[in-house]
Amino acid sequence: MDSLRVGIEYLSAGANRQTAAADWSEDGIVAFGADSNVGLWQPLVSAVNDWASPPKGIIGLLSGHENAVKAVKFLPKSEGEHTTHLVTGANDRCLKLWALSAGGATASCTQTVHAHTAAVNCIAALQQRKLPSPTSRIFATGAADASVKVWVFDGSQVRLLQTIKNTPKFFPLSIALSTLSQDGEALVMVVAGTRDIIQVFVANSKTNPEFQLQATLSGHEGWIQSLHFARESDAPDSDLILASASQDKYIRLWRFHQGKELPAAAANGTDQLMGAFLPGKSPSNKAHRLQAAEDHFSVTFEALLLGHDDWIYSAKWYSDPSTGKPQLLSASADNTLAIWEADPSSGIWVTTVRLGEISREKGATTATGSTGGFWTGLWSPNGSSAVCLGRTGSWRLWDYSKEQDQWIPHVGISGHTRAVTGITWSKKGDYLLSTSADQTTRLHASWNKGSGQKTWHEMARPQIHGYDLNCIDSLGNSKFVSGADEKLMRVFDEPKAVAKLLSKLCDIGNEHIETMPDAANMPVLGLSNKAIEAVDDDLEVQAANPETDRDALDPGSTVRKSALEIDHPPFEDSLSRHTLWPEIEKLYGHGYEISCLAVSHDGTLIASACRASSINHAVIRLFETERWTEVKPPLTAHSLTTTRLRFSPDDRYLLSVGRDRQWVVFERDGNDKLSYKLLQSNPKGHSRMILDATWAPVSDSLVFATAGREKQVKIWRRAPGDTPDAGIICTTTISETHPITAVDFLHRETANGTLLLAVGTEIGKISIYSIDRNSLNISSTLNLQPE
Repeated sequence: MDSLRVGIEYLSAGANRQTAAADWSEDGIVAFGADSNVGLWQPLVSAVNDWASPPKGIIGLLSGHENAVKAVKFLPKSEGEHTTHLVTGANDRCLKLWALSAGGATASCTQTVHAHTAAVNCIAALQQRKLPSPTSRIFATGAADASVKVWVFDGSQVRLLQTIKNTPKFFPLSIALSTLSQDGEALVMVVAGTRDIIQVFVANSKTNPEFQLQATLSGHEGWIQSLHFARESDAPDSDLILASASQDKYIRLWRFHQGKELPAAAANGTDQLMGAFLPGKSPSNKAHRLQAAEDHFSVTFEALLLGHDDWIYSAKWYSDPSTGKPQLLSASADNTLAIWEADPSSGIWVTTVRLGEISREKGATTATGSTGGFWTGLWSPNGSSAVCLGRTGSWRLWDYSKEQDQWIPHVGISGHTRAVTGITWSKKGDYLLSTSADQTTRLHASWNKGSGQKTWHEMARPQIHGYDLNCIDSLGNSKFVSGADEKLMRVFDEPKAVAKLLSKLCDIGNEHIETMPDAANMPVLGLSNKAIEAVDDDLEVQAANPETDRDALDPGSTVRKSALEIDHPPFEDSLSRHTLWPEIEKLYGHGYEISCLAVSHDGTLIASACRASSINHAVIRLFETERWTEVKPPLTAHSLTTTRLRFSPDDRYLLSVGRDRQWVVFERDGNDKLSYKLLQSNPKGHSRMILDATWAPVSDSLVFATAGREKQVKIWRRAPGDTPDAGIICTTTISETHPITAVDFLHRETANGTLLLAVGTEIGKISIYSIDRNSLNISSTLNLQPE
C-alpha cells in the first residue's frame, strides 16, 4: 500500500435551504451547511472573466454535527491573528467552534457546547469597525427553544454570558448585533422570527454586557427572516441603519440615531421621499427611545422597499470603502437577487441591479427549477462578487466587471440536497451518475481546460422526478436506468445537446451523436421526459393548456439551440432546464418501491428488486433490453427486501444480498443467456442484515465480498479447481468499528497482483484494504482521511 496515493478529486454537496446556513469570511471562504456537514468554498477563485483558472469547487467538508446544520457564522479576526474561527449550529441542538487555517487548508473542531434545548436557527456576531481585542468577540444564538443566548469568545473558547427568553414567545429566525454609540461602549441586539415584531435589546458594556429589552418595532405583516446592521456613512457620528426582510414581501429600514433629538426626517414628520409606502397605508413613524448609561438614542422607521413579488429570505449590507455608502443585497422566493441603493439626489431607495431568473412563463413548474426562490444572498468581502443559494441546493455566483459595467455570472457549485442513494460510472468510466432522495439524477464529469487543468463539475441533470430515486446503473455508453419509489424503472437516452457539451468540454466522444434527439422536456402534468427539437433563439413558445393536453410541454424548460453552446460547465438555470434526458422506456412488474437494480456488463439484462416483507414480493425480476420485456419466471430466494444486486465481471453469476441476512448466487443458463438459476445460497451469511456486496476481478475462481450491519466484511470463494458442486466458503473476515454500508473491489488487479477493496461505514469512514489474490488475506490497510 506504500505506493498507493489517494486524495479527494471532487466534492459535491448541496447546501441546506436555510437563510442563516451560510457566511462569507474575510479570507474569501464561504462556509455553508450541507446536511450535517459544513462545506467550504472559495468563490473568488472561480470569478475569473477569462476562465484562466478553472474553479475548484468545494475545498473541504467539516463533519461533526449529528443533524442538519442551520446556522453558520465567522467570528471577526483580531489584529495579527491568522486563524479563522467559525461557529455553527444545527438541529442537534449544539454549537461547534471550528478553527480554520489560512485558505481553509486545515480545519478542526475546538469546542462543542450543548446549551440550547432545541434546534439552533441563527447566529450573529458583533459588527464593529475595528476589533479592539480578542476578548471582545461577542456573538448571539437563537434557537427553537424560544431563547437567545449571548456568548463571548476569548480567542480559544466560548463562554455563555446571558440567556434571554423571548416574550411574547416566538422562535428567533434572525439576530443582528452592532455597536450603538460612537465610543463603542453601548451595544444593540435586534431579534426577530416567527412573529411580525422586532425586539431591540441594549447593553451598556462590552466587557460584561447585560442586554435589556428597550423597544419593540412593528410594521411587518409576516415572519421576519433576516436582520442586518450597517452605518449610513463612514463619518464618525453616522447613524446606524437596520434592514429587516420579511415574508410579507417587503424590506423595512430603521434608523438608530444617537442623541435626544430625533433625526431631521423623523422630526419633520413622514418624508415620502425616504421610501415608497403601501397603497392606502401610512407606515407608523413612531420614535422609540433607547438608553445605555448616559447615552440616549432613538429608533425611527426610515423606508419601505418594494420590488419583490414573494417572500424575502435575506437582506445583507455592504459598505463601499471608497464612498462609505451602503448597498443592500436582498434574496427572495421570486427567484431574484436585488441590489438597492439610495438615490443621491432624492434619497429614495431603488433597485440598481436585479440578478437571477425572471421566469414567469405560463406553465412553468417547480420540478424544472423555475420556481422555489433564493434562500440567501451573500456579498464577497470586497463587494465585487455576490453568491446566492437556490431551491435546488446549488450556489450561483456573479462577479462585477468594471470594464463592462455589469454583473457577470460564473460557475458556482452544486450537489444533492438529500441522501445520495446510488452512483454508477458510465461503461467507459467517462462520467459519473448519481441519484438521490432529493428526486434528481445528476451527471458529473471532468472539465478539460487544457494545459493539464481538469476540474470536476455537474454537467447535466438528466432526471428531475416526482418520487425519491433509489438506484441507478449505466446501460451502454449513453443510456442509464433508474428506480424510484414509484414501483417502476425508467430508461433514459442521452440527447444531442448534452452529448455535444460533454464532447466539447470533457473530450467524451460519441459516434451516434447525429442520430440522437436534440433535447428533452417535461410535460407540465407528467413525470416522463419527452424528446423534443431545440428551437431557434427568437422563437416564442406558447404554453398549451395542461387541462386539455396532458402532454403539454413546459415552455420554461424549452431548449434553445444556443443554450448549451458554451465554453464552461452549465449554470444552474441551464442544468435545471436544458440538460434533461429523454425517457425511452418504462419497466413494470414490482409491487412496491424499487430497492436496487443492476445491469449486466454486456448490457442485455437488467435485474431489479423491490422493498418486501414477504416472499411473494422479495423476488428478483430480469428484463431483457432488446424488446424491454420481463424474463419469466422471476428469481426467488429472499424473504425480505433485497438490498444489492451485482453481476459478476463475466456476467456468468448474479449475486444478491438482503435484509434477511442471506446472500444468494445465481448462475447463467448455458443454453439460454437470458436465464439464471440458483447456484448456492447462505441463509446465515451474516448475523444481521447484509447491506452491500461486490465481485472481485478474479477470472479463474468465484470471489465476492459481503458487508453487514454487524460491522463485518466477509470475503467468500469457491477456489480454482473446485467442482461446480463445491460450496462457497468464507475465507476472510474484516471487522470495523461501525456498521458497514458500502463495499467495492477495484475492477482490476494492481501491478503487483493484489486486490483492492474499499470499505465504507455509516459514520463516513472509508478504508482501502490490499488483499492477496491467492490467499485472500489482508496485506495492508489505508484509512482515508476526510478533508
